[in-house]
Amino acid sequence: MNLNKRQQLLAIVAIAAVGLFMADKIIITPLTKSWDARSKRIAKLKEDVRTGDDLLKHEKSWRDQWTQMHANLLSTDKAVAESQMMKAFERWSRDGGVSVSSIRPQWKEAEDNFKTLECRADVAGNMPSIAHFLYQLERDPLGVKVDSMEMTSRNTEGSQIALIIQVSGLLINEKPKPKS
Repeated sequence: MNLNKRQQLLAIVAIAAVGLFMADKIIITPLTKSWDARSKRIAKLKEDVRTGDDLLKHEKSWRDQWTQMHANLLSTDKAVAESQMMKAFERWSRDGGVSVSSIRPQWKEAEDNFKTLECRADVAGNMPSIAHFLYQLERDPLGVKVDSMEMTSRNTEGSQIALIIQVSGLLINEKPKPKS
């Protein structure tokens, strides 16, 4: 009878161990994974809410900045846009005290709603005048970006600098608003 009780006890312990193992695999592990996934998703949603709150707090400044940037884009008319860029180069070279020997504009069609006007220019002057030219270019309200530039010395002392610069301006095609 003692052996029978021992067998019953071993059978109960074996069944309990199998039951605990099955409970772990079927209930506990999936619940733990689900809780981890849910807590990660909650953390991401909280971060998204914080980001959204920050955007809402700064909405006016972002909109003002966008309005200013949009106002300083190149004209939607290609000829006018090229004229704007040429006048800008004239202004920058005059204010910087450099000479611009050539400007080569080229249109790049990016997508349906925007294009870029890339201008490659050869500029010459001394180091302070080149620096002032670049300063004028960077602080100009016209929406341009310096894509690349290469500086080389034109004489052995380095007093005359040749600058090859590529500048691009953005042109956004406004889509007509539907009439109500």
